[in-house]
Amino acid sequence: MNAVRDTHSKVIGYLLWLFGFTGAHRFYYGKPLTGTLWFFTLGLLGIGWFIDLFLIPSMDRQADRRYVPGPTDYSVAWLLLTFLGFFGIHRFYLGKLGTGLLYLLTVGLFGLGYLYDYWTLNSQISEINHRANCNG
Repeated sequence: MNAVRDTHSKVIGYLLWLFGFTGAHRFYYGKPLTGTLWFFTLGLLGIGWFIDLFLIPSMDRQADRRYVPGPTDYSVAWLLLTFLGFFGIHRFYLGKLGTGLLYLLTVGLFGLGYLYDYWTLNSQISEINHRANCNG
């Protein structure tokens, strides 16, 4: 049986959970639909946010099985997106210098690019890690 590599961190999950009424932890674990719902309803009026306190370990296991491990760290990218995403710092980290500069000059493409990355960051990192694993 292959051991599942840890792609996501429970510590980061709980840190983002502190801002959970925005859905940040749900986006981090690859649940963009419910992340968006949490964002617009303030964590289902706080009830869903509280319940997630107990669901984070299972969301972490699911993310570890779903996403490709590799040299690009999911947690670093998510922290950069969450706290500096409007400046494109996470895009520089991913090696996407052109769009990083574009985000820097347009405040995350006026916020729309920032939201797009909340929906797709895990997939972007998986793709980068997959290429690195195949080439290395």
